[in-house]
Amino acid sequence: MGDKESAGGPSTLSERSLCDSQAEMGYGTTRPLERVMASCGPLTSAELASVAADDVPNGGVLCALPALLSEGLLRHTRSFYRLPAGFYPLESIFLALALLALVRCRSLEQSRYLSPGEWGKLLGLDRLPEVKTLRRKISALCAQDGKAAQWQSRLAGEWMAGVKSDSVGLFYADGHVRVYHGSLTELPRRYVARERLCLRGTTDYWINGLGGAPFFVLTQPVNPGLIAVLRQSIVPRLLAQAPQPEAQALKANPLLCRFTLIFDREGYSPDLFAELKAQRIAILTYHKFPGQDWPLAEFAHHSVQLPGGQSVELKLAERGTRLSNGLWVREIRELSATGTQSSILSTDMGLDLIRIAARMAARWSQENFLKYMREHYGLERLIEYGTHPLP
Repeated sequence: MGDKESAGGPSTLSERSLCDSQAEMGYGTTRPLERVMASCGPLTSAELASVAADDVPNGGVLCALPALLSEGLLRHTRSFYRLPAGFYPLESIFLALALLALVRCRSLEQSRYLSPGEWGKLLGLDRLPEVKTLRRKISALCAQDGKAAQWQSRLAGEWMAGVKSDSVGLFYADGHVRVYHGSLTELPRRYVARERLCLRGTTDYWINGLGGAPFFVLTQPVNPGLIAVLRQSIVPRLLAQAPQPEAQALKANPLLCRFTLIFDREGYSPDLFAELKAQRIAILTYHKFPGQDWPLAEFAHHSVQLPGGQSVELKLAERGTRLSNGLWVREIRELSATGTQSSILSTDMGLDLIRIAARMAARWSQENFLKYMREHYGLERLIEYGTHPLP
């Protein structure tokens, strides 16, 4: 980035507002020469230039810029995407979308009510692109078939490889229904737990790490169910991208697993458990048919440290259990203060029951992630109005 307009000291909000309103090419277009050159062809894109400015609304959002860059926001953009020559460079579009999301601007339409000139200072340009310009740029990016999936896949691989050592190989899978209330098409109905109703919509399957950090998401317009999605999409992708032990380590230790999948009762399937165990993939889930309660004398107090660092006292017990298909698994039960027993199944024979209980309790971090994204980032909003034929 360069540095402009700093010779006379930082500008004030009133000075910038006056300058923006007097711009000849429209509000906030204070770099007219570069815009003319971009429209005529000599300039492929404008330079991102920082300025000295006081009282910039939403200026604090720039404190998140180092985190965005470290997570890879601009790391591979030039490798996967191209934009036609124009005033706004590719990086400015990605930055604009990321920063708008951080200030809880849930749609491009809402950006109409932001000061374009002030947002231009945050982006290193003269003004924020108009809504129609952003839509045109996004359409151009989305028209590049397969690039979005490749970009997401590259970042997901880096995120999975970069987790802390105690979190490597832990993947939480859960479905989230985006309810559709329109009339363009009749999507299949599916049960929405938070509404306790069967509503029309699409299902997104999120894969998160320990603590709720998202890795990737798979959208299913026609949802075959978690068991089928695990078999057909999630497991093959994790086998291709997730960090795994070396072949020699797997050969030397027959109890060592490639990674662990953690999900709720929707994924309960003894046949699936057996298939995954044959691939050296461990599962952690709730027992769908736990049967009778165990005697209270089997439960013992254990101090369990949760991923957030808190320590809680839990009453735990363990047995071996043979499922309907003959598969032998571990069954861990937790006794609550009200006397309710929660049954957890695991095919990881090398993990102690305390860590199993902690990892299962951490599943709520994924639920909290989805709730937070729904409330603050418009997770359920429609991306576009329109329909596409299913293949």
